[in-house]
Amino acid sequence: MRVFADTSALIAVSLATDRSHGAARPVWDRLTSTHTPPIVTNYVLLELHAMLQKRFGMTAVHEFANRIEPVLQVHWVGEDTHRAALAALLSANRRELSLVDCASFIVMRNLGLTRAFTLDPHFAEQGFEVIPEAPPST
Repeated sequence: MRVFADTSALIAVSLATDRSHGAARPVWDRLTSTHTPPIVTNYVLLELHAMLQKRFGMTAVHEFANRIEPVLQVHWVGEDTHRAALAALLSANRRELSLVDCASFIVMRNLGLTRAFTLDPHFAEQGFEVIPEAPPST
């Protein structure tokens, strides 16, 4: 089954020091053991590279680019998807929701994807199955 990979989970996989690394790494290992690479958008990669560079430095960017990124299948967001994502973001009017998230939701729907490798609760709010499954809130 094809799976969309989001920034939050990819950061957790990339950094052993991330608090979610223990939950994300086994899922990543299962996903990459199949012959169907996880799908990302160029927007996710842009967001991820910027976050890694700012928070952890260029070594983290190099490690991601060399170890994780080659395994991913990149879907390039075009003008129509960008405009639709911007309209969705403005319509939602929620500060914590991002343009990258909105573009991801549109791409997932357009590609018929129902599962997301993510730690971001917005994907579940949009009706997608998320892995790893979020622990119940207390």
